[in-house]
Amino acid sequence: MKDCKRGVATMMLLLTTGAWMCAAPLPNRLPMVKAVPADSANVVDSIWRNQNLGEVTVTAVVRKNTDAALLNIARKSDVVMSTVSSQEIKRTQDSNAGEVIRRVPGVSLIDDKFVMVRGLSQRYNNVWINGGAVPSSEADSRAFSFDLIPSSQLDNLMIVKTPSAEYPADYTGGFILINTKEIPTSNSLNISVGGNWNSQSAFRSMLLPHGTFDSYPTRQDVNLGNVTNDWTTKSVKPFGDLRLGADWSHRWDLAGRKLGMIASVNYSREYRRYTGMLNNLFGVYDVENNNANYLRHSVDDQYNLNNRLGAMFNVTLLSKNGKHKYQLKNIFNRIGNLRYTWRDGFDAQSDPLHSAEYYKRSRVTYNGQITGTHTFSGDALDWSVGYAYANRRMPDRKRYTQYMDVETNDYALLNGNDISREWTSLDEHIFSAQVNDEHKFSFGSWQPKLKVGAYGEYRTRKYKTRDFYYLWDTYNNTLPSDFRQMDLQQLLSDNSYFGADKLFLQEQVNWQNNYNGHNTLGAGYLSAALPFGKLDIHAGVRFEFNQTELISNTRSYEESHMSNYYRHGDFFPSLNMTYRFDDRNQLRLSYGRSVNRPEFRELSSSVYYDFDLASDVIGNVDLKNCYVNNIDLRYEWYPHRGEVISLAAFYKHFQNPIEWTYTVAGGTDLIYSNKNAKAANNFGLELDIRKQLDFIGLRNFSWSFNGALIHSRVTFPAGSLEESRPMQGQSPYLINTGLFYRNPKLYLNIALLYNRIGKRIIGVGRTLGASGSEEAAHVPNSYEMPRDAFDFTATKSFGEHWELKFYVRDLLNQNVCYKQFAKDSNGGEVQEIVRQYKPGRNIGLMLTLKL
Repeated sequence: MKDCKRGVATMMLLLTTGAWMCAAPLPNRLPMVKAVPADSANVVDSIWRNQNLGEVTVTAVVRKNTDAALLNIARKSDVVMSTVSSQEIKRTQDSNAGEVIRRVPGVSLIDDKFVMVRGLSQRYNNVWINGGAVPSSEADSRAFSFDLIPSSQLDNLMIVKTPSAEYPADYTGGFILINTKEIPTSNSLNISVGGNWNSQSAFRSMLLPHGTFDSYPTRQDVNLGNVTNDWTTKSVKPFGDLRLGADWSHRWDLAGRKLGMIASVNYSREYRRYTGMLNNLFGVYDVENNNANYLRHSVDDQYNLNNRLGAMFNVTLLSKNGKHKYQLKNIFNRIGNLRYTWRDGFDAQSDPLHSAEYYKRSRVTYNGQITGTHTFSGDALDWSVGYAYANRRMPDRKRYTQYMDVETNDYALLNGNDISREWTSLDEHIFSAQVNDEHKFSFGSWQPKLKVGAYGEYRTRKYKTRDFYYLWDTYNNTLPSDFRQMDLQQLLSDNSYFGADKLFLQEQVNWQNNYNGHNTLGAGYLSAALPFGKLDIHAGVRFEFNQTELISNTRSYEESHMSNYYRHGDFFPSLNMTYRFDDRNQLRLSYGRSVNRPEFRELSSSVYYDFDLASDVIGNVDLKNCYVNNIDLRYEWYPHRGEVISLAAFYKHFQNPIEWTYTVAGGTDLIYSNKNAKAANNFGLELDIRKQLDFIGLRNFSWSFNGALIHSRVTFPAGSLEESRPMQGQSPYLINTGLFYRNPKLYLNIALLYNRIGKRIIGVGRTLGASGSEEAAHVPNSYEMPRDAFDFTATKSFGEHWELKFYVRDLLNQNVCYKQFAKDSNGGEVQEIVRQYKPGRNIGLMLTLKL
């Protein structure tokens, strides 16, 4: 260090790129310093405590990937925020962002990939990666699949729970910010190899579609019959799942400028086997005969092979003075799913049936941004330009059904519609740009801040599907007389059974199942941060103009475009107040208005047959925006560094909430869609605790707990046949807790984790044409039932270069269960199982070499 002049020290924090510089009070006589804590927000203060002051410049690095750093960000934030650091990710050994985020207070995971915040379904959350919007990874709903992102690519996760003018208005549960790794602290290369053993899948026989599937065929291919007829399955007995990963980090000093580069690649292959899986749905209970009324009833055996590939490449350039940072961030992920399902069951008319589905499906997402952050005298400016892409391919989904012949008791084809093939493709592009400027005023000791910004986004989607059926001439064919009773894998895989006078493939043209969508969003905001001693007020207003154009076809037999427009211009006010009693205690009160808009698929006329539901899924062109008023009151206590205890109460009022429903049409046929309810109210409490346990003698132990109790109620117009009930997708309670042990001397980390969500409605039952019968309108709702999930993880380092990780996921391996509830003739409750299966216990090992 150079000698310092005496005087009053100044501190300059350069938060712009993960590096900061400070000039702080130092003593006249400077002792030698060997190291400076990298994640400390008070580096100098922790070293120098007394003596006369001088002036010196100390350079250090502030990291946003440690528990302490993220808690400090949450504490100082103007909004209610929960965080997960990469340090916590390493402790829990979660493999993807979905597993990571369920550790957040008030957050739970659905289907191992979709996120609920405060018990609200995934549609009420918004997801950005590295400051840019991401497309929905699902064709039929608004949802981001968090299992796409390997945990090794994450630097931190932040979940904003209260509205603020700086953030998009389209979130109510939470605005989830996924940040991938930036400039490295050192040069490194890590290589990992591991395996996973699922108790339901490893070393057990599985059936998978044989060979590879066709690409999307042209009309000429179909007309000429140039499609492969391979309906066979192959038997495999997997040893286990494979996981591979590598990440490389490097930094350079370029004449005072710092350049950092991070690249990573991850690959996994996993097998999942679900046998004896109940798959039912019940109509109105038959009170007269005291019997369940099946709308579908089956037992499924399902086999899955999932391949995942993820890659990340980030470059960061930091200027000499640390005031300017430029970044290029890229993240790519692909998941492929090969699946075969065999069904043995009954239809709504109680006719026995055998059915099967084969498909290969892939999902690809790419997200890229170029960003800049700049610090000037009194101003902090940031900007970004982003592009995101997502697709879903389902080339050649095959299905067939055979019904039992009552005369012969053999399963047989009834007609050509019983054998089908389908090719589906979806492509979505998002272009976005934003700029934000924060100016700090100085009026003596009062230093308010004013922030302005603008955001623009253009989103376009194209969805295309083609359906084909195998037909035959009933009276003039040369097929064997018993071909309808033959084994269909044999019949449909033998080309000798195909021809003009045998089986032939015919397309059922339906242009109404295709759609295009364009969405334009323009937003601007103004906010002010006003400090009044211990009280900080952050107030703002955001204006968003959103136009959705849904282009569908009016006729099924030809391309016949018609556009429906949905235009809305809305103001979204917000107010966040924080009263800081001292450095450890603070109280927050916030209000904000938010919106939930329908997605393209939800507005389209497209019909998709869902094999799991054994029903059609269709859009609803009459869906309206849902507007929500949000109020939060939260007390936070930070006992020590890296610790927090908070208690929050919240209330939300929904106008026109959008809910997933199933309607019974034609007596027994089911149609799934989305509908608006009139209104809903939602209020709850959530508790978050992160605490070291040395105060009770458990040195090296820490405990985390987060739980929420939530009450919701949907209201309907006067005279409606619908009953007041909880909101669809809303859980009444959530529990996440974990006990952690960390021994630095032994290089050992151990964690025991527990998760549970309360009984929640996953589908709302409704009936059309029931105005004359109140009882007929009450088709039972479907509920996801609670289950206890325990996870155990342990990590041990051997020297500087080797690390071994061991984990057991879902120790209890309890049933995943969905139920409907009805009343019998005596008024008692009848529990009807809708879906039930064992997911399997996962045991894994991962070995990492650090170079």
